[in-house]
Amino acid sequence: MAVYLAWSDAAVDVTVPGPWEALHPAADGLVLVASDASLSRVYHELKWSLPDAAALLVVPIEQRPKLARVAAGTRTWLRERLP
Repeated sequence: MAVYLAWSDAAVDVTVPGPWEALHPAADGLVLVASDASLSRVYHELKWSLPDAAALLVVPIEQRPKLARVAAGTRTWLRERLP
């Protein structure tokens, strides 16, 4: 299962259905996505869930990043999914 990091200047609804196992809000505008879907599919599903003018960036991550001042549970969420 891949993990993606998504950023948007609009609020991302982490309850929206999509091709993912889970969405985890890490900080304002920053969401982690666990999915078997491709980067393109995750990007487009998130894009379609946002307002038309919203900025969006989605990137795959393959190892646990260094983190500071993120939402509670973010480190654990990543530890369970990444080496």
